[in-house]
Amino acid sequence: MSVKLIDNEAFYGYRVRRTVDGKLYQEYLTLKKGGKRMGATLRKKVESAAKKRDVELEAEQKQAKIARKAERCFHDDGSVKGISFLKKKEKSGNLTPIFQVGIASDIDGKIVCTSFSVNAHGLEGAWDKAVTSYAKHKSIKKGSKLFKDIAAAIPTVDLSDVKAAAEKVAKKKAAAKKKAAPKKKAAVKAKAKKAPAKKKAAVKAKAKKAPAKKAAKKKK
Repeated sequence: MSVKLIDNEAFYGYRVRRTVDGKLYQEYLTLKKGGKRMGATLRKKVESAAKKRDVELEAEQKQAKIARKAERCFHDDGSVKGISFLKKKEKSGNLTPIFQVGIASDIDGKIVCTSFSVNAHGLEGAWDKAVTSYAKHKSIKKGSKLFKDIAAAIPTVDLSDVKAAAEKVAKKKAAAKKKAAPKKKAAVKAKAKKAPAKKKAAVKAKAKKAPAKKAAKKKK
C-alpha cells in the first residue's frame, strides 16, 4: 500500500503515490476543513477514500505490468523472445532439431538454458514443453491470455534436411553392414572347419590315453 499520512506545516492529510507504466501518480487528500483539522469520523472517511484510490492505482499498475510483460515476450515479427529453434549435428551425421529455452529466470534469478528434442517429443510436444518451462521461469500463469499467445506462436520450421540426413546415415549403415556380411560369413565357415579338426584331435588324444590307463591297471 502506498498511502501515507503527512503532518507538517505545509500539509496535513493522506498522500497516495504509485508509478503506473512509468508515470508517477501522486495525489493528496486533505484532513483539514475550513482551515481546521477534521474529527475522527471525517478522518476515517478520507482515509477510506485514500485507500480506495490506492487500490485503483494498484490494479492499473498490475495491468500495465502484464501489458509490458507481453511486450517483453515477443519480437516484432511475433516470435517468442528466449525460445530458439536449432538443429544440432551429431557425430553420426544425424541432425537433432530442438527448441532451446535461454532466459533469465524470475524465480531463481539465474540464466536458464534447457532444450527439448523434436525427435523425442514431436514438434508440437517439444514446443509445449519449451513454452511450459518458459512460463514457469517468467511467472506466467497457465491458462492466461499471455500463456495462450505464447503457445500459439509455434514457429514454422523446415525438417526436410533432418529427414535427408537420417536417410543418408541409414544408407551408410546399410552399406557397411552389407560389406561386413561376407567377412562374417567367411569367419563362420572358418570356425566351422576348425571345429571338426579340433574334435578329431581331441578324440585321437583320448584314444592314445586309453591304452596307457589299461597298462597301468595291469601292472597293479
